[in-house]
Amino acid sequence: MSEIVKAILQRRSIRNFKQEQIKDSELAVILEAGQFAPSARNEQSWHFTVIQNKDLLGKINEVLRTIFFNSGNPDFAERAKAENFSPFYHAPTLIIVSGNEKAIAPQHNGSLALGNLFLAAHALDIGSVWIHSLRSLFDIEEGRSLNRELGIPEGYSIVASGAFGYNAGEKPTPAPRKEGTITIIK
Repeated sequence: MSEIVKAILQRRSIRNFKQEQIKDSELAVILEAGQFAPSARNEQSWHFTVIQNKDLLGKINEVLRTIFFNSGNPDFAERAKAENFSPFYHAPTLIIVSGNEKAIAPQHNGSLALGNLFLAAHALDIGSVWIHSLRSLFDIEEGRSLNRELGIPEGYSIVASGAFGYNAGEKPTPAPRKEGTITIIK
């Protein structure tokens, strides 16, 4: 079995991170892998914003806490009450993938890029997990202001993000795969 297929089958979402920052050389490999994701018409319509600054991560966390509290979703509101609230699980690195809104398929292109980031991280023995809640930053003024502070280009919107860091716990076992998700027509 090829190394890439092994990586796809073995990668798991990690939600318990060491506070040790990933190495710059590892980050460079992860980001390069993201830049080589397939994209519609090869538009490469993504932008990666890497946040490793603890103060800025804390600021993002507090804006998300407010969004969770006011979401109208009782589960999110309850989660926001936790003293150690962190939608990105206190990971030392957060990578936000945004997409050019004028591209053919910014959501798809960005999702594929994020997938490459995750696979490259796994190959380097770095944990990662998909974080969808950052998309809601555009929902309130504090978040829109924060997007400007993050340097997300004008005309781009957040597709998703990923938390990255060294795994501080046990590697999760894979969930069973759902039945009935494949149709083959010959």
